Amino acid sequence: MADYPINLRMANKKCIVVGGGTVACRKVKSLLAAGAEVTVLSPELTVELKEMQQRNQFNYIARPYRKGDLRGFFLVICATDDSAVNEAVAEEAEAAGILANVVDVPELGNFSVPAQVKRGDLLLTVSTGGKSPVLAKRLRQELAKLYGEEYGEYLNLLDKVRRELKQRLATPKEREFFWRETINEDILAMLRQGRIEEAEAMIRHAVSSIGIKS
Repeated sequence: MADYPINLRMANKKCIVVGGGTVACRKVKSLLAAGAEVTVLSPELTVELKEMQQRNQFNYIARPYRKGDLRGFFLVICATDDSAVNEAVAEEAEAAGILANVVDVPELGNFSVPAQVKRGDLLLTVSTGGKSPVLAKRLRQELAKLYGEEYGEYLNLLDKVRRELKQRLATPKEREFFWRETINEDILAMLRQGRIEEAEAMIRHAVSSIGIKS
């Protein structure tokens, strides 16, 4: 059965990570970056997680998982190497209708996390449906080479102009022309060189080329 791709808004959502190792640490960081309210459930933590916990970056329950621990959470990530714990977490999540990802055994949960490349608000993802994590990693590395940090800056500039002109591009034809004129390699080259003001000027020139004053 094919997966249904989706991006979740996680701001202030209550999430729990079961496990305190290196993988759990990565998952905690990604959830915090998305604005989630994170709880970590584990008898032990890595050094980095301990430091984060001391800075009160997440809530911490210092013991093994028990049935009922998922109550009240929107999403759970299970990052343990204990198959019994993985199965118990997945079973509780399924019964409670909670989103669940079991890192090493994704088929136990109801969602998986794709390999990703993030450039500001630009998010590129790769999934092989769990069939080949190695291939997913390789494709992610290729995407990272193709799409550098300039794409995030590019998106910010386009969004800035888009918000200003949203009510002023009256027809689909004008909007199509504007985007065609502003999505080009010259602007990306300027951004790679740190010439942000020049890139923005070129985008605004595209506005004037369709007869709109910015």
